[in-house]
Amino acid sequence: MLDFPKWKIWTIVAVIVLGVLFALPNFVSEQQARLIPGFLPSKQLSLGLDLRGGSHLMLEASTDDVRKTKLESLEETVRNELRGADGGAIAFTDLSTADGKLSFVLTDPTAADRAVAVLMKATQPLSSLSGARDVEVSAAGPRVTLTETDAGIDKSIDNAMAQAVEVIRKRIDELGTREPTIVRQGSNRIVVQVPGLQDPSALKALLGKTAKLEFKLVDIGADQAEVAQGRAPPGSQILPSLAGGPVVVKRRAIVSGDQLVDSQVSSDQNGSPAVSFRFDSTGGRRFAQATQENVGKPFAIILDGKVISAPNINEPILGGSGIISGSYTTQTANELAILLRSGKLPVSLKVVEERTVGPDLGADSIRAGSIAAVAAVLAVAILMIAVYGRFGVYSVLALFINVVMILGVMSMGGFTLTLPGIAGLVLTIGAAVDANVLINERIREEQRKGRGVIASVEVGFRDATRTIWDANSLNIIVAIIMFMFGSGPIKGFAVVLSIGIATSVFTAVTVVRLMVSHWLARARPAALNI
Repeated sequence: MLDFPKWKIWTIVAVIVLGVLFALPNFVSEQQARLIPGFLPSKQLSLGLDLRGGSHLMLEASTDDVRKTKLESLEETVRNELRGADGGAIAFTDLSTADGKLSFVLTDPTAADRAVAVLMKATQPLSSLSGARDVEVSAAGPRVTLTETDAGIDKSIDNAMAQAVEVIRKRIDELGTREPTIVRQGSNRIVVQVPGLQDPSALKALLGKTAKLEFKLVDIGADQAEVAQGRAPPGSQILPSLAGGPVVVKRRAIVSGDQLVDSQVSSDQNGSPAVSFRFDSTGGRRFAQATQENVGKPFAIILDGKVISAPNINEPILGGSGIISGSYTTQTANELAILLRSGKLPVSLKVVEERTVGPDLGADSIRAGSIAAVAAVLAVAILMIAVYGRFGVYSVLALFINVVMILGVMSMGGFTLTLPGIAGLVLTIGAAVDANVLINERIREEQRKGRGVIASVEVGFRDATRTIWDANSLNIIVAIIMFMFGSGPIKGFAVVLSIGIATSVFTAVTVVRLMVSHWLARARPAALNI
C-alpha cells in the first residue's frame, strides 16, 4: 500500500505539473498571458456572465413559421412527385394552402388512389421506430389533402429549434465574442448569454434576422393594375422592395441560400462596399441554367422576403458566383456576409427578455468569492495542522494542490466559471480534507490497537480509502444528475463540484500517501504524533 514504484511516482508528479501549468495563466493578466510561449498552456479560465458582465437575451421563435415552411416544402414535394409518378404524370389544379393544410384538385378523379399512394410513400418518415406519420394524406372525391399531424408539427419545431441554436452559435462566433452560452429553454425559446458584451443592440439586430436568401425570376408579364390592388398572377407573389414599390416575382426560387458556400465583403464596380457570394456545385449549375434560359430578363435577389436588388441578366452567369450590391456601408456589408455564411434561421426570433450585467457586479462577486475561498483555506489549514500535526501539514499541501488542479482542469477543458461555480469551489475546499480526516482517524484507531507505525499507516490508508471511494462515488452521481437536469447556474455548480471531487480524491489519497510514504522511508519514526 505504501510502496510506490518509480513509474507511479513520476506519473503522479507529471499529473500535478500539468495541472499547475494549465492553472498558471489564471494568475496573470490577459496581456501577460499573451506573452506566454506557444509551447506552454496560455488559456485562461472563462468567466460567466454573472462574473464578467455582459448581455443576456431570451429569444422566442414563431412556431407559425415552422408550419408555413413545412407547407412550402410539401408543395414542392407534391409538384415533383406527381409530375414524376410511375405510370405517368398525375395532373392537378387549384393548389391551396388554406387553413394550414395543403390541398389540390385532380384533373382525373380516377387517379385519386394512385395520387394518395404516391404521396403517402413520399412523406413516409425515414425512421419508423415511433410508428407515427408526420403527414396524413386523404382524398375526398377529386380533392386530395395533406395534413401535418401533431407528432409531425412537434418534430418540425424541435428540428427547427435545434438548427436555430447552431445558426445563432455560428453568427455569434463570427463576431469574435468569447465563450457564449446558447441553450434551449422550453419548446420554442433560446437563451443567449455573451460575457463581456455591454451593448447588445448589434447582437439583437444580427440574431433577429432570418437571413433567408432566394433568387427568383421577376414576373415581367404581370398586370400592373392587378398588382396595384394586391393581386398577383397564379404562380407569382408580390414582395416589397428596398428601392421602393412592390415587385412581382415567381414563387419558385431559382436558387436558395441553402446552396451558398461562402460570402465575403468586397466592392462593386463603383468601388462601393458589396457582398460577394459563391454557390456549391448544385446551386452553380441551377443558377447557370436559369441565367442561360432567361438572358435579357430581370431576376430578384430576395433577403427575408424583401427584394434587395433586381438586376437584368445581361449574359449567362456560369461561374457559380456573384455580387450583391446596394447602399451598404462596410459594417452593414460585413453583417450581411456573416448572415449569409451562417445560414438562414428556420424560424423568425424576437427578443422577449433582455438584461445587461455590468462588470462591476462581477468584480464584486469575484472579490467576495476570493475572500470566501481564502478564508476557507486558512480555516481548514489551521484546524488540520492543529489537530493532526505533520499529517495535517500534508493535508494542507494536498489542499493547495487540489485548488490549483481544479483551476487547471477547468482551463484545460474550456469550462466557464460562474458565481455558483465559485460556491462549488468553496464547498470543495471545505470538504476536500474529509478524506484526510477519515485516514488520520483510522490511523489513530490502529495505533490505539497497538499496531506499529508502518502497519497503522498502511491499514489506515487501505480501510479509509474504501469509505472515501464509496462516499465520493455517490457525490459524483448526484453532481451528474444536477448537470443533466439542471439549468445554467446549477450546471455551473455541478461542473466545479464534479471536478473538485475527482481532484480532491486524487490529492487527499494518492498525493498524501506519496508524501507520507516518502517521509516514513526517510525518517523511519519509532512513533507517530498524530
